[in-house]
Amino acid sequence: MAPELVPSAMKPAGYCTRPVTVPSRAYVTFLAGNGDYVKGVVGLAKGLRKVKTPYPLVVAVLPDVPEEHRRILLSQGCIVREIDPVYPPDNQTQFAMAYYVINYSKLRIWEFVEYSKMIYLDGDIQVFENIDHLFDLPDGYLYAVMDCFCEKTWSHTPQYKIGYCQQCPEKVKWPARGFGQPTSLYFNAGMFVYEPSLSMYEDLLKTLKITPSTPFAEQDFLNVYFREIYKPIPLVYNLVLAMLWRHPENVELDKVKVVHYCAAGSKPWRYTGKEDNMQREDIKVLVKKWRDIYNDESLDYKKPPTPAATATATVGEAEAVNMQPFLAALSEAGAVQFVTAPSAA
Repeated sequence: MAPELVPSAMKPAGYCTRPVTVPSRAYVTFLAGNGDYVKGVVGLAKGLRKVKTPYPLVVAVLPDVPEEHRRILLSQGCIVREIDPVYPPDNQTQFAMAYYVINYSKLRIWEFVEYSKMIYLDGDIQVFENIDHLFDLPDGYLYAVMDCFCEKTWSHTPQYKIGYCQQCPEKVKWPARGFGQPTSLYFNAGMFVYEPSLSMYEDLLKTLKITPSTPFAEQDFLNVYFREIYKPIPLVYNLVLAMLWRHPENVELDKVKVVHYCAAGSKPWRYTGKEDNMQREDIKVLVKKWRDIYNDESLDYKKPPTPAATATATVGEAEAVNMQPFLAALSEAGAVQFVTAPSAA
């Protein structure tokens, strides 16, 4: 993972200007404000380094991210890219949960067209096994893990009121009458595989202006916008922690590659164990795994010895990866038709 390349006009005299090969793929995350989420992003950068991905982590930062935090990210090998906020019309944010509204700015990552494909990861996510093979999924779709409707945060939805959840559709069937057609498959937007596109970015903003907001803000919006091209992938690629107590039958913890610390009280950098479900042993294990990576100084980014070495270094494409774990997860996925993937060789 390499730090951001310095534009030629900004390079000091004597700095080598020979072209650098930029990878066509990258991981990307989003950061706003001056809070402690920067620790989550640092942990993510170190986690990606631990699993030996050759691809960089791009951090899309809003203008309110302080310089000190940007320096920390650069020191960890991240590419820091400032973006402008995206604000829907005021009358379209009245129903959205206030702390989600700023997340509409995530739409800016569709502008990052220097990359042909990207994997988005929230800052409270950790990658415990290499997932580079997801870049080799067929183009033209958005790939993500299906969400769960069983937490109280979904109490405003017909799914919650009925007791229906797409994670276990056989337990409570969608009513034949009174609720219309079953809803489309719904993904958690904390992790997804997508292709940047300026035309799509412009259409996203245009569509946003005429789309009434809902409680989950940008996640609901993305689900509506991409419902025709969304393809589910197994939950090992985005384990939302509530799955541990809502759908334990669907979780094989030793096979999970990506963990999403989004449950109340689960952020590893501020974990106390006092909130509901946070005294569970599996939660404690996952928090410790995150902290072990964050505190491992051997995973800190090692700067090249000279600027010239940085300028002439080539960031290679991914090596061949073993697709068997991914294919095995697909075959064990159950009722939902998950997408298959080509060989990454």
